[in-house]
Amino acid sequence: MRGRDEDTGEFLDDSRSQKRREALGVLSMADKLMDTTVSNLALLPLPDELRALVIDSQRIKSHIARKRQTQFLAKAMRREDDEVLDKLRAALEHTKEDARREAAAMHRVEHWRLKLVNEGDAALAEFLQLYPMGDRQQLRTLARNAKAERAANKPPHAFRELYRELRDLMAETEATDEDDAGVPYDDESPPSED
Repeated sequence: MRGRDEDTGEFLDDSRSQKRREALGVLSMADKLMDTTVSNLALLPLPDELRALVIDSQRIKSHIARKRQTQFLAKAMRREDDEVLDKLRAALEHTKEDARREAAAMHRVEHWRLKLVNEGDAALAEFLQLYPMGDRQQLRTLARNAKAERAANKPPHAFRELYRELRDLMAETEATDEDDAGVPYDDESPPSED
């Protein structure tokens, strides 16, 4: 039983339900660690013993044995300080968000590549309105060459080059936008009181 403080009447410890929710949260993190690649494990803030246990656990392929090992890993993780678990939880969420952002950026580039190849100059004009730093002639040439390669069943050299060009251009523009995000423009600055 949890017991109550005689003076305040508050419970002395977390409820069993709360402890179970916390244990299931740690089990979920252990499951994510089991699916994390070794190179990504090196980036996570894990104690060395725990990292070695995760790597050893990943070698198990049998479903039931892997499930049992995941539970053992979660038990070992629950022995760690709350601070270590909080840092690990934040790092796992951060890597998931980064992967989601990278996938979204890749899909945007792929969308524009297909649109440029299929729709031609109309799509190019639309793209250059959004990304004015692009070289119109180079993009037009790459899109036409990619379309010709596809029609002739040739290897997609220009198609890949167009992807690289769009990716670099879009990344450069987004980096410039992030740099300028904190700087107010002259017309947005508050009026001075004279």
